[in-house]
Amino acid sequence: MFRLIIKPNEGFDEKTNEFVDIGEELAVELEHSLVSMSKWESEYQKPFLSSTNKTQEEIFGYLKAMILTPNVGLEDLYRCSQSDLEAIQHYIDSSQTATTFGITPETRGPREVVTSELIYYWMIGFQIPWEAQHWHLNRLFALIRVCNVKNGKPKKMSRREMAEQNARINAERRAKTGSKG
Repeated sequence: MFRLIIKPNEGFDEKTNEFVDIGEELAVELEHSLVSMSKWESEYQKPFLSSTNKTQEEIFGYLKAMILTPNVGLEDLYRCSQSDLEAIQHYIDSSQTATTFGITPETRGPREVVTSELIYYWMIGFQIPWEAQHWHLNRLFALIRVCNVKNGKPKKMSRREMAEQNARINAERRAKTGSKG
């Protein structure tokens, strides 16, 4: 969850010739999660995680879907400063996990279109508890990836890798027993 304080905007009152605050300071809680993604996809009826650029309306639509605070609307989000929007983007981009993955080879063939329903399917398949739909989306993806790796078939070693492993094991055994071969 991300907590954002939206400051009042400054406007000019022509009647009094003074600068005045427009709106009040507002604390907003946002959640970048599978639930937010699902709300957005329900409204716009297209995959959120696509490579196509989103319009400003779609971006603010996603921010609206992320809101957890009651009685906060889109008009409140329009008051966000550029630094507020950058902070939200930083939150969305963060991994929210200590899990890291090594470099994996590129997969070939067409990529599957990832929608909220597919992610829910993965959650069911890996028996991930339903409360995980409220986790940060990147953390949920990390868990799904870990489940996939742990449940997958081990990668076969090449002949060269097997020969290197056997040579290393034999060298360790010779050193341990004091044998020369």
